[in-house]
Amino acid sequence: MKEENELKKLDGTKIIFIAKGLVVGVCVGFVVSLFRLLIETASHYVVELYLFFWESPLWLIPWAGISLLVALWLGKLIASESNIKGSGIPQVEAFLRGQLKVRWFSVLWKKFIGGILAISSGLFLGREGPSIQLGAVVAQGISEGMHQSKSEEKILVSSGASAGLAAAFNAPIAGLLFVLEEVHHSFSPLIWLTSFSAALSANLVSLHFFGMTPVLFIGEMEKIPLRYYWTLPLLGVFVGLMGWLYQRVLLALPKLYGKLPFLSPNYYGIIPFLLILPIGLVLPRFLGGGHQIVLFLAEVPLSFWMLVGLFLFRFVFSMVSYGSNLPGGIFLPILSLGAILGTLYGVVLSQSFGVDEGLIKNFLVFAMAGYFAAIGKAPLTAMVLVTEMIGSMSHLMSIGIVVLVSYIVVDSLGGKPIYETLLERIVQPNFGDITGKKTIIEFPVAPGSAFDECMVRDIEWPREMLLTSIRRGAAELLTHGDTVILGGDVLIILTDQGISQKVKNHLSKQMNTLQNT
Repeated sequence: MKEENELKKLDGTKIIFIAKGLVVGVCVGFVVSLFRLLIETASHYVVELYLFFWESPLWLIPWAGISLLVALWLGKLIASESNIKGSGIPQVEAFLRGQLKVRWFSVLWKKFIGGILAISSGLFLGREGPSIQLGAVVAQGISEGMHQSKSEEKILVSSGASAGLAAAFNAPIAGLLFVLEEVHHSFSPLIWLTSFSAALSANLVSLHFFGMTPVLFIGEMEKIPLRYYWTLPLLGVFVGLMGWLYQRVLLALPKLYGKLPFLSPNYYGIIPFLLILPIGLVLPRFLGGGHQIVLFLAEVPLSFWMLVGLFLFRFVFSMVSYGSNLPGGIFLPILSLGAILGTLYGVVLSQSFGVDEGLIKNFLVFAMAGYFAAIGKAPLTAMVLVTEMIGSMSHLMSIGIVVLVSYIVVDSLGGKPIYETLLERIVQPNFGDITGKKTIIEFPVAPGSAFDECMVRDIEWPREMLLTSIRRGAAELLTHGDTVILGGDVLIILTDQGISQKVKNHLSKQMNTLQNT
């Protein structure tokens, strides 16, 4: 009878969090859909303006003045709230780790307005990172309004991040996988259920705004014949190397921008806002994060040298845009660069090896996933995100080969997940101070790892924590010295909020030490 009561209590908790996830998802869905709608509408008018300037170039002068004023105002906005810089994903991860305090309402409205102004101006920035951060701060606001505990708040913030990506790209499963694979690097039943319900409800709201057509619908794609499967590992190597290069250049941007002594980092946005003027005048249809580039290449594969030029142009100005600290992401710019690389690869195969031209579109899709997987080192998210965006699950095998090889290539070169590396730059290396606020963290035990089949008493636990229980499947076990930890278990740990990530890192280091010995 006692076990039945505990099971009912656990199931009741899950249902409550699913309901909370639905509430978060609906709220995030409306906020992010409005954000997306305003960006798309404003971007359309900006392109029309540049087409008008082509006929009446003198009007470009007042537009340049307006652009400069917008850049200056965005600089003041960033100076007043540093957490709106960039994509916002590292800030979300830092908050969930207890390494960063976030004023949710300040970030919400400043990121919302700043993101619209920066992204719709034509800069090569994406809406997905800001959408994830907007989802997270909306969920944080809901959590504070409901007076949730710190551990419950983190679950809701995770679900908000998932909902943000789902609404931005109409990709609910990718939103869930992103939170599990990129943000938490672990599987927690409550986080999984809450995030999934939030992603589904946010996606449902988004579909009412934008319809059922996938974000990057490029029509039907024929399946690649087995005789051409040899091309897939080579494509994986190619995009893996290019992904590693992207990481290196992106991480060098602060040093490159730092050579501008006459500008404060908060006002680096002046540079791309001025450079976009001649670009918009000459190539107005190629402005923005790259959504239109993918659709264009799927219909009209360009020549080899035009694709090389387009890639260099998009690569360089994407770096200029993102390195300026303006509110904007890199998801869509990465996918568009991957699409160019895939098209380039397909054109070479078609012209040099007689591969059917109709398969160029396939390589475009495969390279998008491989390039994203190499840079973000989130292969499952990359696979599912691309398949949801194109609206077809028929090419998972081919995509999987490219993604796996590209991941191996960048990993062998020492590449790290780009968002983790960016996170390390916004928090102190020796993070963690006692705050006096308790929190619960979950530490997953991988099968075959050093903790697998170890007794609790045989592990050197950090002094600043208490192992309260072990979750094994649907059951939760109270621990004692003779309790054997098994692969697949989740350790439930009580510690201080300020040093929670320090405890996690200590345990990870301990596992590696035991495993090596």
